[in-house]
Amino acid sequence: MTVSTESTHEFVVTQGATPPGHRLRGAVVAIGNFDGVHRGHQAVIATARGRAAALGRPAAALTFEPHPRSLFRPQEPLFRLTDARNKLRLLASTGLDGAIVLTFDTALAALSADDFVQHVLIERLAISGVTIGFDFHFGAKRSGSADYLATAGAKQAFSVDVVPRFEDNGRRISSGPIRIALADGQVADAAEMLGFPWFVTGEVVHGDKRGRELGYPTANLRLDPTCRLRHGIYAVRVNVAGRRYNGVANFGRRPMFDIGTVLLEIFLFDFSADLYGQTIDVAFIDWIRPEMKFDSLDDLVRRMDEDSRIARSLLAKAPNAFPPLADR
Repeated sequence: MTVSTESTHEFVVTQGATPPGHRLRGAVVAIGNFDGVHRGHQAVIATARGRAAALGRPAAALTFEPHPRSLFRPQEPLFRLTDARNKLRLLASTGLDGAIVLTFDTALAALSADDFVQHVLIERLAISGVTIGFDFHFGAKRSGSADYLATAGAKQAFSVDVVPRFEDNGRRISSGPIRIALADGQVADAAEMLGFPWFVTGEVVHGDKRGRELGYPTANLRLDPTCRLRHGIYAVRVNVAGRRYNGVANFGRRPMFDIGTVLLEIFLFDFSADLYGQTIDVAFIDWIRPEMKFDSLDDLVRRMDEDSRIARSLLAKAPNAFPPLADR
């Protein structure tokens, strides 16, 4: 698995152990799930980069896939802010030298805190330092804490930096509140916490062509069923093969034509090419309205015209809003 960047260095991704001589061996590692790579995560990463620069070592993220919750609470599917690929794309944009992805399975979950430090951090990765958030826990039964890691670092001669709670005007920035904001349709608020607009990536699939019949041909994506974004109409910005386009999107069941399928339907302004089969990024810039059922198709089209006008106005106020993404 590789993720490229536009920077002068290659962002290296390794699955699990780093063999002797690997460029990430001996790195300062920022450890976490990093779902969303939000501003709190970015503070942890910036601290790791600073420590790595001081030590003359590479800086890397140490993260886990699948998300640990899928193992511990499989009956409660998690609304992930970023899938595995997009998490790596965001991490690549932070200036890190790479990412180490550990498979989170029953064997890893069963490791004691001491075994995790000894066998993973020291023997497998030969770390020179660790950076974590203040509330990070690891090891079986979450027995490892920031204090535990600091003690281990003193014994094993690796640096440990613990980043305090990240707040903005008294509000804690973490993945949970961002999920809540998205479930409420508050994508602008989510962007404040993330540091960039929330986005999804998907392959354009065929729909029922109703949008084309109404003068609004759409690019359709099927999002992960765990997505809890509020159904409604949004102003969006779309990345198509490295070029960005403004648009308006409907996420939901389309009350006028409900066939039981949840779709993201995007109408791109000033665009006419065929997108079927292409993978695109869709960034949600602002909320417009909830889904509605209209009395007639004419009423629907008039409302779509108004939605487009509103979307253009909202997007004009956010000229540079887009997530910092490395190439796929």
